[in-house]
Amino acid sequence: MNQRARILVIYPDLYFTIIGVFEGNHLLYQQKVTHNEEELRRFEQLIDQVPYRKQAVFERLDVDGMNTSHFVSVCGRGGLLRPISGGTYRVNDAMLYDLKTNAYGEHVSNLGAILAYEIAGNLNIRAYIVDPPVVDEMQRIAKYTGVPEIQRTSIFHSLNHRHAGRIAAKKLDVTYHALNLISIHIARGITIASHYRGKIIDVTNGVEGEGPFTVDRSGSVPLKGFLTYLSHHYALDEGFLWSHVQQDGGIKAYLHTEDPTIIRSRLQQDDQQTQEVIEAQAYQIAKEIGAMSSVLHGEVDGIVFTGRIDENDFVIDAIIPRINWIADVMVFPGKNDLEALNEGVLEVLDHPEKAKIYVAEEAE
Repeated sequence: MNQRARILVIYPDLYFTIIGVFEGNHLLYQQKVTHNEEELRRFEQLIDQVPYRKQAVFERLDVDGMNTSHFVSVCGRGGLLRPISGGTYRVNDAMLYDLKTNAYGEHVSNLGAILAYEIAGNLNIRAYIVDPPVVDEMQRIAKYTGVPEIQRTSIFHSLNHRHAGRIAAKKLDVTYHALNLISIHIARGITIASHYRGKIIDVTNGVEGEGPFTVDRSGSVPLKGFLTYLSHHYALDEGFLWSHVQQDGGIKAYLHTEDPTIIRSRLQQDDQQTQEVIEAQAYQIAKEIGAMSSVLHGEVDGIVFTGRIDENDFVIDAIIPRINWIADVMVFPGKNDLEALNEGVLEVLDHPEKAKIYVAEEAE
């Protein structure tokens, strides 16, 4: 690979698009392109934002003097696709169709592959995604729920979990595929995963309500208690109930704040309720880590924390004493999305045939 060759990485979020340019593993350039909220509201669907965001990206690159002729590929944030194994995928027609039609749900992450493809087309280069949130490598027995009509599904921060696993492997001076790890991603959502020899064989699905409570999500709740709650609020619609547990639950429901600065201040003032709520959250996370260690038969090479660690250091401090007997603990702050996307492309850049092919479900 030409050492001067550059990879453009694109990470769309609700009101902004983060772009990065890498030379090899070196992050040469990063910008957060903020989009006017009023401007975005004029688009009926998320997919309609693509031309607007694409123009904004090109304009920012031009203003900042980034020579797009040096780009050899573009990588976008992965979106809601059908369940697939982890890895680097070349953006193709089947993928674009599923994203544009919201076949598996509408989410701003769906714009990643589409933007990458559109920009790459203008530059006559290839577009990729890496480890989208629908990566499913769960073992079959992990999908049982006790209700035959309902299966556990794999939706999680796969990009960050895998990247954290690879960083851990470098620290331990072994290959990622030689390790058994437990990884914990802490942000607005919290997900906990078991890595077995390069595959993530079980994970808590924080999007659909599994795992510990978070800053504003309830996490797993006792089924009978929740059904009783529903029966007392039968007139409320499903959307309201879902937002109640996914946006108004967790720490926010107990402490009436989600600001880590306020929480830290209350802890420093020895506020008893705040201490108990944070200890309860740490307890739940530690319990899930213990459960994941059983998935790996107790053979754990390391426990890896990633995500917004700096904001949640008081939680980490409460977790570690409960789980450090299982294995050594490693903490890697930051989401590292751009680096993880770039790493995935580097793996296939000199060998494009190694990139995986996304196939529509009905075509299998």
